[in-house]
Parts: sequence; C-alpha cells; structure tokens
Amino acid sequence: MLAHNLGFPRIGAKRELKLALENYWQGAISRAGLEDTGRRLRAAHWQQQASAGLDLIPVGDFSWYDQVLDMSVLLGVVPPRFGDFKDDVPIDSYFRMARGRAPTGEDVPACEMTKWFDTNYHYIVPEFAAKQSFRIASNSLFAEVKEAQQKGHHVKPVFIGPLTYLWLGKVKTGTFNKLELVDSILPIYRQILAKLASLGVEWVQIDEPILVLDLPIEWRTAFERCYSGLQSPAPKILLTTYFGALAENAVTAIRLPIDGLHIDLVRAPNQLAHVIELMPSDKVLSLGIVDGRNIWRTDLNTALSILERPAARLGDRLWLAPSCSLMHCPVDLDLETELDNELKSWLAFAKQKMVEVVTLKRAMNEGRDAVADILAASSHAIQSRQISPRIHNAQVAERLAHVNDAMIRRKDAFSSRIVLQQKQLKLPKYPTTTIGSFPQTSEIRKTRRDFKTGKLDRDMYITRMRREIKRAVRKQEEYGLDIIVHGEAERNDMVEYFGEALAGFAFTQTGWVQSYGSRCVKPPIIFGDVSRPAPITMEWSTYAQSLTDRPVKGMLTGPVTILQWSFVRDDQPRSKTCLQISLALRDEVIDLERAGIKIIQIDEPAIREGLPLRKSEWKPYLNWAVKAFRIASAGVRSDTQIHTHMCYSEFNDIIASIAEMDADVITIETSRSDMELLDAFVEFEYPNQIGPGVFDIHSPRVTPVEEMVRLIEKAQRHIPAERLWLNPDCGLKTRDWPEVESCLKNMVQAARILRERGDASATSA
Repeated sequence: MLAHNLGFPRIGAKRELKLALENYWQGAISRAGLEDTGRRLRAAHWQQQASAGLDLIPVGDFSWYDQVLDMSVLLGVVPPRFGDFKDDVPIDSYFRMARGRAPTGEDVPACEMTKWFDTNYHYIVPEFAAKQSFRIASNSLFAEVKEAQQKGHHVKPVFIGPLTYLWLGKVKTGTFNKLELVDSILPIYRQILAKLASLGVEWVQIDEPILVLDLPIEWRTAFERCYSGLQSPAPKILLTTYFGALAENAVTAIRLPIDGLHIDLVRAPNQLAHVIELMPSDKVLSLGIVDGRNIWRTDLNTALSILERPAARLGDRLWLAPSCSLMHCPVDLDLETELDNELKSWLAFAKQKMVEVVTLKRAMNEGRDAVADILAASSHAIQSRQISPRIHNAQVAERLAHVNDAMIRRKDAFSSRIVLQQKQLKLPKYPTTTIGSFPQTSEIRKTRRDFKTGKLDRDMYITRMRREIKRAVRKQEEYGLDIIVHGEAERNDMVEYFGEALAGFAFTQTGWVQSYGSRCVKPPIIFGDVSRPAPITMEWSTYAQSLTDRPVKGMLTGPVTILQWSFVRDDQPRSKTCLQISLALRDEVIDLERAGIKIIQIDEPAIREGLPLRKSEWKPYLNWAVKAFRIASAGVRSDTQIHTHMCYSEFNDIIASIAEMDADVITIETSRSDMELLDAFVEFEYPNQIGPGVFDIHSPRVTPVEEMVRLIEKAQRHIPAERLWLNPDCGLKTRDWPEVESCLKNMVQAARILRERGDASATSA
C-alpha cells in the first residue's frame, strides 16, 4: 500500500513566493532571483514530503501564478494580444496573461479570472479561438521533473487532464463546441506523456475533477475517446477526481484505459462501496481519506475502520492520499506558537496531513500496534474537541431557534423603498462609488502591526487610522464620487477582521493559503458557536460620515462569505453556522442604521462559490444562503439602502436566487469578462439596481474613460440606465494610490459623459 500526495502548497510557509513575485513585478529582484526562490521552495517542499514518508512526490504542482495558466502555456494556448512565440512562452508574457502587466512588454487586458470549482482559489480562464492550435510551449514541467529526480525523489508529475482543461476554458473567437478541440489537443498530451516517459517517469497524475459534475452526455462519452487516444508506451496514468462524488460518472471513469483512479472520500464518503464493486482487478484505487481542504485533525481510528474493507478487497492496489491538493491548507502547524494547546491539538496543516496519510499507510501495512501512540493521541484530540465547553453557546442556540419570517423580509417592496431612498440620498443618474477598500500602504500595515504587538497604544492607533480615513474621504470627494467609503484601513482582511470581533473564532499566525497569484489570505477558524459581543465597525463608519456631507457606506462582509472564507467547524451543518453568523451581522447592521449610516453594504462575493457542484443539491443551499443574507439585512427601515457585492463568479444560473436576496443595489465583476455576466439579464429581468464593474482591480492597467463608457453602454442593452451604477470590479486594497486615482477619475468622467449623452438623448427625443 502506497502513500502519495496530490499537491503541496506552493507559496511557502512564510509566503516566500508572494514576496518574490511582488519584488520581481516591482523590479526589486531579477528574473534569476525569482527563479532561485522557486528552486529553493520546490526543493524544500519535495524534501518535506519525502521526509514524511510519502512514496510518490508530486511534481508540477508548483506554479508562479496558477496551475490552469501553467497548462495554457504548456499547451501553447496564448491569445494573440500577448505575442506570437515560436519557442517557449516568456515568463513576462505569462504574467501579462495573468495580470495585464509584467516588468517588460506593454500593458494589455488580462485573461478572465474565476473560481476553481467551489473553492476560494481563482484560476486564469483559457481562451480558445476557432481552429485553435496547440503545441508544447513550455519546458517547466520537464525541467522540474529532472530537478526533483536529481535530488533523489520518486516523482509523480501532476497536470490537468484534457477534458477538464477544455471545460474550464471559454470560446473567445468564433462559435464552436469546445469538444471539437479534442482531436487537436490529444497529440500534444501524447507528446507530454512521451517526454515524461523518456525521463523515466513511472506514474503521472492527470486531474479530471469535472468527473464530479453533472456532465452533459457528450462530455461523458468524450472521456472514452480521449483516454483511448492517450494510449502509448507511456507512464502509468492515475486519474484523479476530487471535491465530490463520481455518481453517474463512476462507470465512465473506472472503465477508462487508465492504471489507477483517485476518489475523494472526505467530500463524498458514500461513493466508496459503489466504486469498489466496479473496480477491475488490474487497477489501483487511491482513496482521499485525509481532508485536503480543511484544517481539522483526522480521526485516524475511524479512517482505519473505513479502510478495512477496501484493503481486504484490493490489497496493495489500494493507495492512500489527501482528498485533494493540499494547496488549500496552510503549510505547517508547528509554526503556530500562539494557539492554545487544546485548540492546536484539534488541527492539522499540510505538513501534518502528510504524516496522517503515512500513519494510515503504516497501520494498514504493519498493523495498528506499529503506530499505537499516534492513534492514541488522535483519539484523545477527537474526544477533547467533542466534549469541550468552548464549542457550544446556549444563548446562540436559543436565538437561532426563534428566527421567524418577519426577520427575513423588508417591510416594503423595492419599488417603494427606492422612492424613499432616492428622496433621502438625492443621487444623480449613474451614481459612482467603490466597493469599499482603498490601498493598504506599508504605513497602514505597520500601524496595525505595531498596535497588535503592543508597540502602539490604542489612542495613537485610533489617531493614525482616523488620519487614513480622512485621507480616503478627501480623495473621494476630490475625485467626485457620489457615495463615499471609509477605506477600511483598520482591516487586515475582509473576513479575518470580522472574525476577530466575533465569538467562536480562532486565528493563526502563519495559516496562509493562496487565493490567486501573489494574493494570500489567512482564513479564520470557526470552532464554536458564533455571536457578536460588541459593535465592530461603528467607530470607523460614523467618523467617516462626520467628515462629509456625502453618504458614507457602512461596510460589512456577509455571512456566506465569512463562512466560505473560513476554516469551518465540521461537527454541525454549515447552514447552522452560517445562520449564527447572520444573526451577529444583523445586530451590526441595525446599530449602523441607528448611528445614521444610510447605506450599508453586505458583501457576498462567495455566494456562488458555495454552490454545490451537483444541481440536485443547489436548492437547499440557496435556501439557507439567501435566508442568511436576509436575516442580516432585513432589520432596517425602508429608506436605508442595502448593497451587496459579488465578484469573479459565474452566477448567471442562480440569478433568481440573487434577486431573492433583495439587496437594493448589487455590484458585480464584469470588466474582465467584457460584461459577459450580464447575459443573465437577457431572459431574467433583475428588479433592483446594479453596478457592473467598469475596471479590473486585479490588474495594474489603467482603464481608459472610453472603455468604461463602452462597457456601461453595453450594459444598457440589458439594464435600464436609471438602474445602473458605476464602480470598480472589487475592492482596491491591493492597488497603489496612483493607479487608484487614475482609474477613479476616469470612472467619474465616464459617468459624466454618460449623463450628458443621456440628457442629449432625452432632449432630442
């Protein structure tokens, strides 16, 4: 029985990759310096996995930005605007595809970005054209295989399978079925396999996670044709699936001409019996028995009980692994020195999860006595968590039990509310605002850090934060924005900040995970019942409002997003935890209104991300997700305007549920997709107001005024002008002030042009 891993966090335990990338983009280090950081990280990660006792070490899971973008470059899928290359694609062209800018070359519109299945990881969407050509256009995978082999590791190259890759991409030029590209992409996959075989590779891991989706029949049947086309004297193929059950796709997957199959037993434990019955006698079955997406310690004794039957049936054809790549987990729990011992004993990060997998392998191969001490420690930790008095709060349970229909509905319909809101706010046509955050400068971060470590007292901290808020307010007035935000200088992260103020949360020092590129987040840990001991945002929002006559938005992160972007307790339904959060936020919303804040934004960028991968499971999720938002938002008067924000998600198929949230204004990401998301409004008449993003905040490129005007005029094909707002795609915390200033001035100018054109049209009519 072998132990292996599907992928390791690439960012480094101390975010070394993030720092190197940002230094390279800013010209502070050379390409050689960047590549040296990559080599050191890869070597350290391979050695960690080998030292843990894994039998096969993944190679190809390292990435400078994103594994889907890596696959595009490997296959030569580079849109013409980034250049025409006969040799390997240069790294700066790679970065321009991701972010629109690199240290060399001209700025260009970046490729679209969206969520990786139901995670908070973002991938760069492949762009396909009619008669798309493919070729091996990068040597990185093969170079890294050699690099690992030279260090003595038994490697397993990892890359995305052809059908998942095509599924994730978008047709950008021409009109055709993406499956038409199978015949032209397969020869390149065969070349990749042949090159790996020439390097002495025995096994490759080909990821096909779309096999856990509701696949159209044409895609399901394409798997047989596709994998039959990969047969050649090549490495053995381990086909990996994760994030859900194979279900009706099980027969398809198991009958493929492959050598092994990986399934996720954490997200879909009930699929095991069915898969075992179907497994032929000549294939390996890899079981994802350790949770690759959450940080709770594995109950090793329960896991061993689950493994007994498949072990008896499969013998040494049974492999053990985490459920999915460990890139969704922090690196090393040993670095956490401030967590109390009880809570820490309940957790496992990537390094510890590898040990769990190897422990299970040893117990199965050598018997439980060989790891008796580890199993006893596991049992003690699991029992400690179950009986801990820190987990449950009777008052929270009592309040949740008394939620009623009146708490989830606004008093008046939107058509009545908007009249009252406009009378109070007096906003012009095409109102302008931002999503909430402004640049987090080094000075701001130092102020927060010094306050947290005790180097700065509270009075001085408040003074400095107020100075930053005043700066943000004055700049917005200068730019001419209609709705002001306070800029969120005091917030480290849109979820962590709220978690720090809520009961039931814990926090790490080094629990970073990658969201996209160099963007890393440190998700809070929800370990117990959630409540709000005291107001959270009042002090900052009311101060900002005191500085200006223009309306200031109160800024909150919504219950679903707090849930999705945290490591969530797994001892009760996620819906219950989410509703607890919504009640805590309801108190905050009502307090903001009482303090005179007339516009309150409750961000829910993760609501689409949380949607189950199978449509049969959508309705229950959407019911409680919408209910949670409405609990948080519906306690205010009709003249208080509720906003929400969503970004980088395909939500056309849940637009009716988004309408049911009944926010007065919704702001969404649309610039990278060129307003493509607004196609949802062709057949669905969205009843409330909407702000489609007019510039991409994840790119340092400054969007011209004319481009913003064009985007809104395109939006007007679907949304009446009187219901349109202008705003960026997302918050501005990752941008520099010069970029922000240029883009916001352009946005205000675009609004003026649109108003003038609207007035001219009305006059001529």
